[in-house]
Amino acid sequence: HLQPIIDVPTRRVVGAEALVRLDDDGVVVPPSEFVRVAERAGMATRLDHWVVRAAVAMAARLRGIEPDFSMWINVSAHSVSSEELGTALLANLADHGVPPSAVVLELTETSPVNDVSAARSLAQRLRAAGVRLALDDFGTGFASLLYLRHLLFDFVKIDGEFVAELDTSDTDCTIVRSIVDLATELGMQAVAEHVGSPGVLDVVSREGIALAQGFGIGRPCTEDEFVTRHLTASSKER
Repeated sequence: HLQPIIDVPTRRVVGAEALVRLDDDGVVVPPSEFVRVAERAGMATRLDHWVVRAAVAMAARLRGIEPDFSMWINVSAHSVSSEELGTALLANLADHGVPPSAVVLELTETSPVNDVSAARSLAQRLRAAGVRLALDDFGTGFASLLYLRHLLFDFVKIDGEFVAELDTSDTDCTIVRSIVDLATELGMQAVAEHVGSPGVLDVVSREGIALAQGFGIGRPCTEDEFVTRHLTASSKER
């Protein structure tokens, strides 16, 4: 499934986060459950490779409609320390004719990075090729500040815990403002997650956050639904 990501100043859809949905006899199993199971079973890297292949193929198709479209792909802490992932990603991009700059890899923090040195090496390799990197769920995961210290990111995704009530919580506003300032000082862009209402989006805009996603912007949907709801409408507006 794909969830739209918008450019906040223009409200235009500029990308999407690729989200895995597991259907167990009609019951949707959330990623928070099956990703941890995959990690414990030693299958996290295999899952990440499958997601990368599927997401790059979708990016190629969607860029035929929206040339500036970018695909945001989640990878686990296990895979971000593996050169194999970088090789597979760059090969898939070349096979589908997708420029590396059209992909943003999101480091998810369901578990800590085992080998920070290897992760730094992979990050440098991917960024040199043009792939952009994002730190997901900033503020609530494992060692977020340490990751900012050791790895070079282009984006920081502010955890939805601090975004969902921005229009009613002064404390959350202060925290988010501090994260935005930190990101700016480090040369990164902040992204707001879990934007659930126009009121929250207004605060996100006021705080100078460039990109946003959430149910108030668009729920995860299939590729065909995404094209109809977001890319086709976005193209007509231009």
